[in-house]
Amino acid sequence: MKISLRKFDRGANATAAKEPRKGFVVVEIIVAMVLLAVAVSSLAALMYSVSQSGMKATSDAYRNGVLMQEANRLEGIPFDSVYTGTFTTPPVTGSAFPHTTVVSVSEPLVQIQKNITVIITPVNTKFKPDTMSFIRTKAKTSKVLCTTCQ
Repeated sequence: MKISLRKFDRGANATAAKEPRKGFVVVEIIVAMVLLAVAVSSLAALMYSVSQSGMKATSDAYRNGVLMQEANRLEGIPFDSVYTGTFTTPPVTGSAFPHTTVVSVSEPLVQIQKNITVIITPVNTKFKPDTMSFIRTKAKTSKVLCTTCQ
């Protein structure tokens, strides 16, 4: 029986024989996917809040347009054609902003002043109703062109 005392380094020979590694390890891919998922989920929350604020801004613009349209209609008709009382229109569903309109007219000074309140209530309950109030007065007639008047 012969015993050899040679120094043998397996690690040195094994690394010298290996070629450089090519490609990715599965663990690297999993870490990259987790980092990507964290980034995308934070962007999803941001996109949700941006879309909600965009919907609110769009609703506010439509509501202001409807209020302005109703104010122009009530300002454009003659003073005596604006009747006192409360009037509710049927829900408007065919437009981009479905809503219900309630117009209340009171006359604190008869034949001189009318207080008008318009309430726009969106059909969608996520949005709040909006109210506009204004005062109409009867125009005083002038006699500038009347040559026989005093």
